[in-house]
Amino acid sequence: MIAIAMMMALAAASGDEVTIPGPQGPLAGTYQAPASGDGNGPVVVIIPGSGPADRDGNSPMGLKAQPYKLLAEALAGRGIASVRIDKRGMFASRAAADANAATIEAYAADARAWAKFAAKRAGAKCAWLVGHSEGGLVALEAAQDSSGICGVILVSAPGRPLGVIMREQLRANPANAPILPQALAMLDGIDAGRTTDPATLPAPLPMIFPEAVQRYMIAEFKFDPAKLAATARVPVVIVQGDNDIQVSLDDAKLLAAAQPKARLVVLPGVNHVLKVVPMGDRAANAASYADPARPIAPGVVDAVATAVAGKGQRT
Repeated sequence: MIAIAMMMALAAASGDEVTIPGPQGPLAGTYQAPASGDGNGPVVVIIPGSGPADRDGNSPMGLKAQPYKLLAEALAGRGIASVRIDKRGMFASRAAADANAATIEAYAADARAWAKFAAKRAGAKCAWLVGHSEGGLVALEAAQDSSGICGVILVSAPGRPLGVIMREQLRANPANAPILPQALAMLDGIDAGRTTDPATLPAPLPMIFPEAVQRYMIAEFKFDPAKLAATARVPVVIVQGDNDIQVSLDDAKLLAAAQPKARLVVLPGVNHVLKVVPMGDRAANAASYADPARPIAPGVVDAVATAVAGKGQRT
């Protein structure tokens, strides 16, 4: 009996593998039941950020901080269920579609489908979308059709078009000086709707920006997150760490200004992978991206839990 109880506890901690239909095959994710039970409570769908980020928030490109897994587990302890997902064409969702043909609109359609699944599984009327980084843009696009969506929680989400932010990020890192002219020229081309042959780019740009990724970016550069926030018909909560070296506090303020009913939560010391790190220490900030042992910032969990408790909008 003790062994069975231990097995059940481990299963609850790790979550259940779940799938929904995708365009060509199943979309996969993990359903994390609340510690207090598995029905009639709030539920969130955690939408990954850019690139090959998996359902836990890790990536083959060196990301091992698993912020989504840590968030889901912490929310379960607060009585909140969650679904965290693998994007179409990637990881356990690789059969669902060609990853190279993905678009923001396609990701948004998947998010809406996951919201319906999550709400039904949790016994809720609707689900919240928690979009991290680029996932915030996906959440905003998904919520343009608000059916089945309680609201959106934008965590470290861009407030400006991606091209503007990427140029800022490239210029901010002194290590990029040798490749900066070529990288900026490539982004100029993407803005103009054309790709650059990766073979003509200096390392490590060809690995980061293969032609398929550039094609995806051509479409993505046209989205303005602030304009989407302005037209949101559901509650919007904006959660931003002030120690984020990828997305700035200015982005969060732009989103809040675009949607005056939104609630803005600024978290001291929190970085892009939702960990608390020393302010101004870029090396420590970067190291946290590969540190799954560093806990998720409690403020992130508090902000999400408060939102789904019905306090997402200012009165």
